[in-house]
Parts: sequence; structure tokens; C-alpha cells
Amino acid sequence: MYYKNNKAYDIKIAYIGGGSRGWAWGLMADLAPEEQMNGQIALYDIDFERAKRNEKIGNSLAEFPETKSSWKYTAVKTLEEALSGADFVIASILPATFDEMESDVHEPEKYGIYQSVGDTAGPGGIIRAMRTLPIYENLALKIKEFCPDAWVINYTNPMTLCVRMMYAAFPEIKAFGCCHEVFGTQKLLAEIVRKKTGDSSITRADIKTNVLGINHFTWIDKAVCKGQDLFPLYAEFCEKYAETGWDSGEEANWLNKNFLSRQMVKIDLFRKFGIIAAAGDRHLAEFVPQWYLQSQEMVERWGFTLTPVSWRKEHDKFLQEKSDRIYEGKEKVEIIASGEEGVRQLKALLGFETLVTNVNIPNIGQMENVPLGAVVETNAVFRDGEIRPVMAGKLPYPVQNLVMRHVYNHETIIEGWKNRNREMIFRAFRNDPAVKLISESECRTLFNSMLENTKDYIPEWLKK
Repeated sequence: MYYKNNKAYDIKIAYIGGGSRGWAWGLMADLAPEEQMNGQIALYDIDFERAKRNEKIGNSLAEFPETKSSWKYTAVKTLEEALSGADFVIASILPATFDEMESDVHEPEKYGIYQSVGDTAGPGGIIRAMRTLPIYENLALKIKEFCPDAWVINYTNPMTLCVRMMYAAFPEIKAFGCCHEVFGTQKLLAEIVRKKTGDSSITRADIKTNVLGINHFTWIDKAVCKGQDLFPLYAEFCEKYAETGWDSGEEANWLNKNFLSRQMVKIDLFRKFGIIAAAGDRHLAEFVPQWYLQSQEMVERWGFTLTPVSWRKEHDKFLQEKSDRIYEGKEKVEIIASGEEGVRQLKALLGFETLVTNVNIPNIGQMENVPLGAVVETNAVFRDGEIRPVMAGKLPYPVQNLVMRHVYNHETIIEGWKNRNREMIFRAFRNDPAVKLISESECRTLFNSMLENTKDYIPEWLKK
């Protein structure tokens, strides 16, 4: 990589999961109009043909008038080839298939356990981790061998465990996890300010927040907009919509109907604790399922949805058909900003700007009363060659109690993984709040059956 005329050339990005029809297309759209970076992107995917399709799609963006940068996309057949000499590694994968995720989400329903997402907390999140951790352990070791100085960006869930596993395997790795859930809450705060003040110019960028917690169970204890403390406005909002929920005015369609919420979980958590819960309701509910997820009727009362894996399969088919049309020239790619901050993070690390944003990295003291090394989500400053976490402080004790249960579960899972100790991982599974009301024997049966349903993607020691 070299610099000339305030531009960086010959950057190499290794995209792991390069056949993605979601994150990869978003990255392509965000990179195309960027004027300060140029280089190559190696697309690696276990499905090489999907990566080849994205190679063609990515390279076709050079013809668009909006494109200001020069990127060469190349599908590669090995992880080693993708990583060799990489400056940045981006990981966005689906561990196994949606058939395995169907078990993650729906097998626990036989025991009355409901999950709105099933990829982070709860039985689904833990079993998904069992498929994901071997991939991330191997990825970290390969990065150590082929590009030890690369910055590694993770988008895969379960976010916390993916990032934690990479540091367990390669402690010197420069990895961080990115999630847009906090952005949604900042957008909600911007909407509240616009409605209250009549200032239509307010955007998410005007909302400054202090973030602390763990991924998808993230909290905001300070929020300001142009010097105005937003907590009184948010408190007013919560009291107004406590019974009815907030209607965003967005009409449901087949694409978003399984993701809409009336913000009632957020509102309830604020009224309980006086602090803003900063993820979407579907994710938040899974960390305290006894309050929001005991039945489908309860979910409906709280104004959010359970996302069935059948919808994910249907959506994947839709994206496959779209990919076919683009590949065959029947439909054009659209250069539409993804809303993610990945490209800005790359630019900041290359020295083109300074960026403060929320990120998932090991705790070095930015969160008080949390074990050092545990992966937490706080703000951090991105600038020339470094990420420095912002000292976030500590959560109120009642919230801390809720968060720490999951932190200790994460640490137990990683310790169990390092020691190849199946029983230790079961203990973390048993300690998740979602399985609190079933018996020990039922919990063990559920654990065994869920592992059996994903046996093709887990190591031998976990099958015993």
C-alpha cells in the first residue's frame, strides 16, 4: 500500500464470506463512490461459484458514473490466498445453512422457549456459536500466519463470541466487531428531537451518545443533541407511548414485517431502569426472555415479532433470484449507501479522518466492573493506525446484574472451548435465562438434540 495525492493505493481487503448477497453488496456500494481508497478485494467463500458471481458484480460497478474509486474484485479458492498480504480482513459468514438455524430457533419451542432472532443469546445463539467458533478459531490462526498486522472487522453473529474467540486464538490480533443496532436507537432519538422541536434537519449524526454493554444488549446513559440533554425528551416519549407503543408510520411489507416493532421493550426497560436500551426490541428481549418471550401472545402484546427461519429461507431465495438477474445482465446493481460505517472505519485507520463510533472489542478498562478481556461494546476513537476505546464508565447495578450473567456465560463458553470441555459449555447453556423454567433433564435433552441437529458443523469432542 502507498499514498499519493491524499489517496491510498493497492489496499488489499480479504472478504471472508465473499459470496454474501447482503453485506458484500453493501460494501461494494459503499466503496464505489469513495475517492480516497483504491485496491483489490479477494472474495473467499466456501461456495466458490457465489464468490465468482460477486466478482463479476463488484467489477461491474466500475462502469457506474457514481463510482470514484478503482477496485478489482477477485474470487479466490483458498482462505490462505485471500489472507496473504491483506491490509484488512472483513468476515461476514453464515455458519452452516438455514436448516441448522431452523433448529436453533425452533427446536426450543418444543419446550415453550421462544426466540425472536436466535443468533446471539438463548439456546439458539449458543448452539450457533458452536458452529461459528471453530471457523473463527481457524481464521484467527490463519491471520496470524498470513497477515498478522491486518485489521479484522467482524459482522457475524454471535458477535461477542466471534470476536472473543479470535483474541483467545491470537491475542495480538487487531480485531473488532461492528453492529448497526445502536444506530437504530440514535435514529429514534433524532426522530424524537425532530418531532419535539420541528427541526427537520436533525439526523443521527447530531445525536451523541455514551454506549456501554455487550452486543445486542447495549445501553446509553448519556445522549445529547447540539448540547441538549435528550433524557427528559426520551422519558416523555416513553410515558406517552408506554401503553400503545410507537408507530413509526412504516407500512409493513413481506420484507420487513418480521422486523417491525413498536419500541415497547425499549420503553419498558427505560421505565424500569432509567437508562436507554440501545438495540432493537427483538434482540433486547432475548436477554431477559422472562419479561417478554414466554409465549407468542406475550410477544404480540409487547409489539415485536418472532422472525421464523422460513422467512429467512424465502428471503435467501429472493436474493438468489436477484443475483441471477444481475449476473445475467437483466438487472443492474444499485449504488445505495448501506448505512454501515465500515468504510469510514477503514478510512480512519488509514489516517484520512477521525471517527468515534460504537465497536465490540476486549475490555481494557473502558467498562468498569467487567472482567478484563471480556468483549464489550462501547464507543472508540478510530484514527491513523489505532483504535482507542472511550472510557464508558459503569452500568447501574440492576442493569449490570442482567448484563453480567451473559458476560460470564460468554467467558464460560470460551473457557470450555479452549479446554474442549463439553460439560462446561452445557453449564453456560443451562445458565441462559431462556432455559430457566425447564428442568435439568429437559435442558440436557434439548442441548443434545440441538447439537445433533448441527452435528455436521461441530468438532468431534462436542458430539460425545
